[in-house]
Amino acid sequence: MSGETVLTNARLVLGDEIVSGTLVHAHGVIRDVSPGRSTAAGAVDLEGDLLAPGLIELHTDNLEKHFSPRAGVIWPNPLAAALAHDAQMAAAGVTTVYDALFVGGYEVENDARRGLLPTMVRAIERGVELGLFRADHRLHLRCELSDPELTDHLAPFADGPLVALASLMDHTPGQRQWRDVSLLKRFMVREGLAAKDADALIEKRRADGKRAAASNWPKAVELFRDRGIVIASHDDTTAEDVAQAKGAGCAISEFPTSLEAARAARAAGLATIGGAPNVVRGGSHSGGVSVDQLVREDALDALSSDYVPASLLQAVERLGRDGGVALAKAFALATARPAAMLGLSDRGRLAPGLRADLIRVAIVDETPVVRGVTVAGRSVM
Repeated sequence: MSGETVLTNARLVLGDEIVSGTLVHAHGVIRDVSPGRSTAAGAVDLEGDLLAPGLIELHTDNLEKHFSPRAGVIWPNPLAAALAHDAQMAAAGVTTVYDALFVGGYEVENDARRGLLPTMVRAIERGVELGLFRADHRLHLRCELSDPELTDHLAPFADGPLVALASLMDHTPGQRQWRDVSLLKRFMVREGLAAKDADALIEKRRADGKRAAASNWPKAVELFRDRGIVIASHDDTTAEDVAQAKGAGCAISEFPTSLEAARAARAAGLATIGGAPNVVRGGSHSGGVSVDQLVREDALDALSSDYVPASLLQAVERLGRDGGVALAKAFALATARPAAMLGLSDRGRLAPGLRADLIRVAIVDETPVVRGVTVAGRSVM
């Protein structure tokens, strides 16, 4: 068939196994997946490398790092910043990315970042409009419930054409991620605050959160539910947190901080997302539950790179280091499972009729090396 690409001598990452075989795609769609080696003229020999579905990233704040690479520095070319982020995601093996943009803030120091939101949204929309990106980009709005002005900042963007996911965050000290306030203070001091200034800021955040979070929650839920946008809770820590999320119609519990919350989410029918950096580092940087434990307890549905794009594939390798079935299941945490969570029925697996979103990966010294990336049949790396 004209336009066919034949990839052979590959280790195909299928749903629950890895099989040596051949994949054929044409016009952006997978045509055939079969065991064995092809002798077709022009077949591309992958030399035994892994051929997996492209990774699907549901929550990355990496875009913001390119718009504000240092404190007080705002990059002057928004489209260039978005393109640099896109290139980094593709290099990490990500073919579908939900760019998680911070809406609202929990301290005065976040005003500059909050002001970047319109610029970042426009840059992603422009890159998509012009067909400049390697990966397929959607928007994920990260809503800080402790901001008294949240709804004012959120309303202009809720109807954006790329908005497909929203998470409800509450970083009020003394609960969720920062249930242990001493860890928050230690984090602030490491970031350069004097101890007394950290104490004062923690108390301000606590007061703001108590005043704003309870009223912001139903307003944000109504805004997204009316638009059919998938809603996620964030940093659930207790069964009560999960019950609140379930009652609001959340479908996802992202980054549960305790095994109790992860189990409760599963029992309530909420899908769970864990941080890939947590896997790579061997634990949480803020005192939360180890994602390794969630995997052992079968309380994890998907992985997210969160703040380190390359961590997603590294976490897959680490969780699947025994190879075979274990590696195939680890890949599913970053491919098939997140696709199912967001209703992406056209991708996330190697199967005829699905999008040809593919990554070629070699494992060298227990390190995944991306050797090729294909998005909708187009080679982008």
